Amino acid sequence: MLIPFQKELDQEIIQNVSHALDEDLGFTDKTTGDITANLIPATETATATVITREKCTLSGSAWVNEVFKQLDPSIKIEWLVKDGEQLTENQPIFTISGNARVILTGERTALNFLQTLSATASQVSMAVSLLNGSSTKLLDTRKTLPGLRYAQKYAVLCGGGTNHRIGLNDAYLIKENHIRACGGISHAIKQARLLQPNKPVEIEVESIEELKQALDAKADIVMLDNFTIEDIERAVALNNKQAKLEVSGNITADRLSELSQLGVDFISSGALTKNVQAIDLSMRFN
Repeated sequence: MLIPFQKELDQEIIQNVSHALDEDLGFTDKTTGDITANLIPATETATATVITREKCTLSGSAWVNEVFKQLDPSIKIEWLVKDGEQLTENQPIFTISGNARVILTGERTALNFLQTLSATASQVSMAVSLLNGSSTKLLDTRKTLPGLRYAQKYAVLCGGGTNHRIGLNDAYLIKENHIRACGGISHAIKQARLLQPNKPVEIEVESIEELKQALDAKADIVMLDNFTIEDIERAVALNNKQAKLEVSGNITADRLSELSQLGVDFISSGALTKNVQAIDLSMRFN
C-alpha cells in the first residue's frame, strides 16, 4: 500500500506514542511510573496474545510496535495478520513476549491506538463495500481526531478509502465562508490561481446556479453540498466531465449505494473519521 505521506506519518507515530505514554504514566519515568506493574518482580517474563472480539479491518500495527520500542526494545512482537486485513471474531492479532512489567505498562496505550485506527479502517471498509463496484471513490475529510491526522488518514487507506487533502496547505477547498469573504466564486478561484497556480482548486457549491459559476471559472473539483438526488443528476449532466464532481453532506450508509450510481467522481464523509466506535480488543497472558 503506497503511503504518499510516509515521512510525515513516521514522525507522527513517534510523537503520538511518546505523548500517549507520558500521558498514561503521568509524565514520570517510564520504568517506575506504572505503580501497579511494579508489584511484579522486575525480572518476571511473560507471553501474551491480543485478539479481536469482533469483526474488523486491522490498522495501527506500527503504533503498537512503537509503544514497546519506546518502553523496551527487547520486547518481541509477532504479528499474525497485517494492516488492511479483514479479521473475524476472536481472531488472534499478535503475540508479545518479554518483561512482564513492560507488557502490562504498554498494553492500554498500544490497544488504544489499535482499537481506534481499526475502528476507522473498519468503518471505511464497510462504506466502500456499499459503492457496489462503481468508479466513485470514497473520500475522507479533515474531521479527524486532534493529533491523529496522519494516523486516521492512514487507517482510511487500510479500509480501502481515498484521502482528500491532508491539511490546509496541499490543495484549495473554497467553501461558503471563503466565497463570501472573497467576494464571489469567480474571484475566489481567480485569486487561488494567482497565488498557487500549481495547487488543485476545489470549490463548494450549494445550487445549480453556483455550479455554473464554478464551471465558468474553471474549478478543478466542485463539491455539491447537500444536493438532492435530482439536482445531482442535473449537475452531472451540466458538468459533462468539465470538472471532477464530489458529493458531500448527510452521507449515510443508506445513501452510499444510490449516490455511487449517479456518475459523480467522489463521495466525501466526515463520519468516516469522527464517528468511530473503538473495536473491542483483548490481551490475555498465556
